[in-house]
Amino acid sequence: MADEIKSEALSENEAGQTAAASPQAVSVNADAPQASEPQTDEHQAVSKESGTQTPGAQADEPQTMADVEAELNASFRPIREGDTLDCEVVGVDDDKVTVDIASYTDGIIRKEDVSDDPSYSIREHISVGQKLQATVIRRDDHGHVGLSLKKAASLAAWDRARNLLASKENVRVKISGVTKAGAIAYLDGIRAFIPASKLSLGYVSDDELPGWIGKEIEVRVITADEGGNHLVLSAKDILHEKREEERRAHIALVKPGTITEGTVESLKDFGAFVDIGEGVTGLLHVSQISQKRIKSPADVLKVGQKVRVKITKVADGRVSLSMKALEDEGDPQADTKEEHYDLPKSEEIGTGLGALLKNIRL
Repeated sequence: MADEIKSEALSENEAGQTAAASPQAVSVNADAPQASEPQTDEHQAVSKESGTQTPGAQADEPQTMADVEAELNASFRPIREGDTLDCEVVGVDDDKVTVDIASYTDGIIRKEDVSDDPSYSIREHISVGQKLQATVIRRDDHGHVGLSLKKAASLAAWDRARNLLASKENVRVKISGVTKAGAIAYLDGIRAFIPASKLSLGYVSDDELPGWIGKEIEVRVITADEGGNHLVLSAKDILHEKREEERRAHIALVKPGTITEGTVESLKDFGAFVDIGEGVTGLLHVSQISQKRIKSPADVLKVGQKVRVKITKVADGRVSLSMKALEDEGDPQADTKEEHYDLPKSEEIGTGLGALLKNIRL
């Protein structure tokens, strides 16, 4: 064994040259004996703390002073109330969650800042290692930064609500309650109001509102005021657009010359609007109601009345109708009942021979 040990110590200069020549060389005392046989790879790793080789250890990446300085600066970065931080759960208790916020201190999320649900269990829903986003609500809570999951979720929800308002994107919500004036739903946790006039295309009475509870409907954000905590939704706008799309699709199938039955929807001075089915409404102009001259559509028609009409024109999403055309064609199903109208004196005419000779002098 003595033969294997070098008899004289390396000088300080020789030791430096040996270390530079061989990556396996380690820093040793110049007077200490050294083994002549090279060490195996498993004995080459250097202990991070001591700087000496430790069997079985893996060499770590060297950390520069710049890395250390960056970590130190990050740990002392200013944290302000209202900041939303990315954090990692490092501890879970019944009444709080401890998180690593990459600072000189940990963050604490109290149970009341996690959820408003009294049955919510932190231990069941949150686990160590989980990534979270939380908003700073207290600068210091007994040496720790106080955070809130609810606040972070609320901020993100309002951001989304504003984006939905700008994009007019449709979303689905479930009606959870009603008030005298409308319905209540929640969008990403924000309480939203749907006026009764915006629930449907038709009128919704106060007595009908309770029947909407539990329904899922498609809505659009029409007001998003975070400062006033005012979020308003509408289903009517979407329903109106869908009905218009369906109407135009049906109109595309309507052919001029078709004879059909319709229902008078409304009466105007210039004519009547007639529902001919599939959401398509056509205009029956006053001049196309009858071959007889009439003053007003209300003289011969009433709302809800069934009438036979001929489609005379389809253009630009509008349908023109005529009852007069059926009379011209002698439609056997046309209403041939004689109608009597009171004409103004200026429009009275006579057709008898006496009337024709009345004002003639010989």
